[in-house]
Amino acid sequence: MHEARDALGKRLRDLRRQAGMSGRQLAESLAWPPSKVSKLENGRQAPTDGDISGWTRVTGKEDETDALLASLHTLEVQHAEWQRQLKTGLKPHQQEIANLDAQTRLFRGFESTFVPGLLQTAAYARARFAQSITVFNVRNDINEAVAARMQRQEVLYRPEKRFHFVLTEAALRYRLCPPGCMLGQLDRLVTLSALPNVKLGIIGFETAYVVAPAHGFWLLDNDRVMVETFSAELNLAQPQELALYSGIFDSLAAVASYGRSARAIINRVVSDLAPDVPEDGE
Repeated sequence: MHEARDALGKRLRDLRRQAGMSGRQLAESLAWPPSKVSKLENGRQAPTDGDISGWTRVTGKEDETDALLASLHTLEVQHAEWQRQLKTGLKPHQQEIANLDAQTRLFRGFESTFVPGLLQTAAYARARFAQSITVFNVRNDINEAVAARMQRQEVLYRPEKRFHFVLTEAALRYRLCPPGCMLGQLDRLVTLSALPNVKLGIIGFETAYVVAPAHGFWLLDNDRVMVETFSAELNLAQPQELALYSGIFDSLAAVASYGRSARAIINRVVSDLAPDVPEDGE
């Protein structure tokens, strides 16, 4: 991301120099503080669409506007801040992901902390969205977001799609929702693991790791890696990044348990969790 921002800044600097303008002259022509030009050219600040349009206009390079805007928007996709993505609510983001799901044929996902959205029950999804609303202080459209996530799961039943999920046992044990909710979620995992196009692996606590389960990530076909941090969604597409994450996924998948062994781990978690469930199921 930083390399892409630096490259964009260098292209802006080249346009300014080709126009024979100093940084101060360009800033004055756009009524900017001089420091802004330096920040943009050195990649310390990302430009807006308006910044790009103004820059090409005053340097007489308006024919470069579309190409520069395309580079800027690619940069924004690479590092999509949650505050920006969720500013209109949770549901629109679910719809964006659904569009991406429709284009993807092979899904490979590793999660060490929580159950992936495509495998979540409505109750578990509600708990996850509630956290997002609290953390990011965004509009509460939780009912619509849950419905959109449940609708997304229809992709699991399309025979041309292939899914390979790998979860840690820790992801099944973290108390991210009430115990009764988690029991329903564990039952859902067992059910979905029986689908012919779904492969579910569980890495038990007793497993010796070759690669540490540092964070969750998704490989969509062989085109994109998605990584979620607390502040942003990272979309990686460099060949070396794709190769790295593909190799890491293979290493994690190789030590996971599948089929009856995976269900045994899930049932072990169910047995440990069941005593904590009140009689009313909550």
